[in-house]
Amino acid sequence: MKPLSVEDWMNVENFNNDERSWNMMMHKVASFHSKFDFDNPENKGHDMGYRIALTVEELGEFAAAITKGKPLEEAAEELADILILILGHSLALKVDLYDEFCMKIEKIMNRPAIQTKLGIRVTEYKSE
Repeated sequence: MKPLSVEDWMNVENFNNDERSWNMMMHKVASFHSKFDFDNPENKGHDMGYRIALTVEELGEFAAAITKGKPLEEAAEELADILILILGHSLALKVDLYDEFCMKIEKIMNRPAIQTKLGIRVTEYKSE
């Protein structure tokens, strides 16, 4: 399947494929957690300190893929690792990340954009 652009994702018909749905992604991550018994305290799969350390590690690998000009496929794989971890964090914390996402995106869609030295920001932060 070809990568989708922002415009592609804006097209309603892309939301009709269950295989590409939020629920399917969460199901797959939950299956991964179940397979390796992450919920078992002895395995520490839901220990947030450990999970945050793994996330920092994956962010570093993603940053290296970008800054070292590695092939897009390597950056994409690292980005997928980060997403899997983030979805897993929501399982570990028993947070409905879909609902949180919806509330947050609505909030940031109503924020103004500001131009900074490094680029555009959409934030509550006010530059002085």
